[in-house]
Amino acid sequence: MKFALVIPDGCADELQPSLGQKTPLQAAQVPHMDEVARLGIVGQADHVPASMPSGSDVGTMSLFGYDPLKFHTGRAPIEAAAQGITLGPEDWAIRCNFVTVVDDVMKSFTASQIPNDVGAALIEELQRDQCGDPHWKYVTGVSYRNLLIYRARDGQPGPFSMTETTSTPPHDITDQPLAPHLPGGPGGDVLRALMERSRPLFKNCALNTARGAQAATQTWLWGQGKRPAFPSFQERFGKRGAVITAVDLLRGMGRLVGFEVVEVPGATGYLDTDYAAKGRYAIDTLKSGMDFVVVHVEATDEASHEGHANEKVKALENIDRHIVGPLHEYLKSQGEYRLVICPDHPTFLRTKTHSHGYVPFTMCGTGITADDLTTYDEVAAAKTSVTLDQGCELMPLFFRGA
Repeated sequence: MKFALVIPDGCADELQPSLGQKTPLQAAQVPHMDEVARLGIVGQADHVPASMPSGSDVGTMSLFGYDPLKFHTGRAPIEAAAQGITLGPEDWAIRCNFVTVVDDVMKSFTASQIPNDVGAALIEELQRDQCGDPHWKYVTGVSYRNLLIYRARDGQPGPFSMTETTSTPPHDITDQPLAPHLPGGPGGDVLRALMERSRPLFKNCALNTARGAQAATQTWLWGQGKRPAFPSFQERFGKRGAVITAVDLLRGMGRLVGFEVVEVPGATGYLDTDYAAKGRYAIDTLKSGMDFVVVHVEATDEASHEGHANEKVKALENIDRHIVGPLHEYLKSQGEYRLVICPDHPTFLRTKTHSHGYVPFTMCGTGITADDLTTYDEVAAAKTSVTLDQGCELMPLFFRGA
């Protein structure tokens, strides 16, 4: 039997006045997702415990079937795994965004989707500023998404605390003042000092300042954590898996649970991603003998962060047309199969941030008895009899059948 999970990141949302009091899922033309709903079940799941910050690190961990309250140690260590970085027992990984701040207000948590070459030049400047200090290492990622690694001194604990050091994701404070959201607790002063030191460096980088008002003005450090430990997905569920994504966070989660990471040319992690290529590669991955494939699309989340309702609808329609449709047709042609569609968390257009709460899911295939719901959206899911208060129960349900 073949299995597939499609993750339209952050697609769950509220009713939108600009969309005729419909959610983006309701407003979008998604006949293939609705077909999954008609053939199977619609439910709702809460992937982010109330005590944890909402984000794809927590939500995806839950989606993959791992309780984040038990396994989560921070966002940055997952992204470090994506880059093949091994953390020692007392090492720390810290997410390093390039951001644009004006008058101490967060104007862009992406520095207007800073190009890779400009980002790489800024990383060089940051590392040069460390003067060869072996305990700090900046690591280039994709666009605005980078890392800072702290290597422990002779195996001694670093300045941070797993429970007391605080930081805020920059995408949660767009158009807000920085001061209430600066890093705090043990080691917070260290992170604040590093962020402050980045400001003159960025002003003196010609490649960066040439972007004018879109230039990055500083780093934003957050998501700190130590290395996590997971039982493999194959140990838990008996399936060999692969993940298709353009985002380091999902690559890292995949590697940590033992998935093969499938790179797709043209996958950008943004609204211009090559949806059709992701669909083709998902099918080819299953054809190669893989039991289970995960297809993650970031575009829906990015549209919400930018407050663009129409772009979110368009991204959903592209996921439906170019990924869900072809993938479902292939699965049906193979005989026994199961397909599930579920975001990791809500991302509201109104607030431009991740949120807590239930997200809709739909699944169909062999061993799944259809209910009477016929559309895939938040309003339909609210009528379901299948509500998972712990989202990590979704994957066991998916493999068990319903």
